[in-house]
Amino acid sequence: MGVCGYLFLPWKCFVVVSLRLLFLVPTGVPVRSGDATFPKAMDNVTVRQGESATLRCTIDDRVTRVAWLNRSTILYAGNDKWSIDPRVIILVNTPTQYSIMIQNVDVYDEGPYTCSVQTDNHPKTSRVHLIVQVPPQIMNISSDITVNEGSSVTLLCLAIGRPEPTVTWRHLSVKEGQGFVSEDEYLEISDIKRDQSGEYECSALNDVAAPDVRKVKITVNYPPYISKAKNTGVSVGQKGILSCEASAVPTAEFQWFKEDTRLATGLDGVRIENKGRISTLTFFNVSEKDYGNYTCVATNKLGNTNASITLYACFTGCMNFFL
Repeated sequence: MGVCGYLFLPWKCFVVVSLRLLFLVPTGVPVRSGDATFPKAMDNVTVRQGESATLRCTIDDRVTRVAWLNRSTILYAGNDKWSIDPRVIILVNTPTQYSIMIQNVDVYDEGPYTCSVQTDNHPKTSRVHLIVQVPPQIMNISSDITVNEGSSVTLLCLAIGRPEPTVTWRHLSVKEGQGFVSEDEYLEISDIKRDQSGEYECSALNDVAAPDVRKVKITVNYPPYISKAKNTGVSVGQKGILSCEASAVPTAEFQWFKEDTRLATGLDGVRIENKGRISTLTFFNVSEKDYGNYTCVATNKLGNTNASITLYACFTGCMNFFL
């Protein structure tokens, strides 16, 4: 139902129709280059979401009536407000300028606005386009993930903004310049390796505001491998330590064997300590029977590995690397 249907007032209907004919008739003459100073609206107006937009129209003393319209909707006619939107206010209405302001601009305010004037001769119009920019915002991003080495991984990062933001993925857990970069919402990693674990940063940028940045952590499980195991020489009666270091995710559990016998803390005067990646086997008072080959076994849910370490007799000049 139109405005007249709601108002039920014949004189009010007459005013509405008259104004629409005045400002919207197709016979209105658009501004040509020869009379570009009258009326003259601004160039395109660009504002950020939440800011205020000022629409200015330059006029002169030939104008008898003036209005601002958004598409076919009259916002202001002279000093009379037609818009029911409280954010729309009049700023200036003088013989040389007619300006309105839209406060707290949102994306639905974007579009064409028309300054329409009536002179003694013809109606004339000038148009300005309001552009609303929106800072980038990441709306959806993958959660932290744990996978086994050799798996395929896909990370997702969805962002909104106006203009549409550029989404970039970057691997943070590597030296500067060595991490790969992907300019896409999706980051796909095939046959993932253990050195590709760590933090991945998603950045959404559109130059409207600072980029929106979020991070995802990838944990790559892999079976143990023993990275350090060294034979040790100790004199009888001295303290001796055998050390075994293993890399693994999840962290490896350690066991020590002499031949086929599993060793335990407190038995035969030895102590086993496991701290993270390192396990130590300590002899507090080495005797002849302690010399020989020992096996360090590192195990996690993906597999196990072992290394043979020798405790040997050492006399004058012997260096114990683990004391």
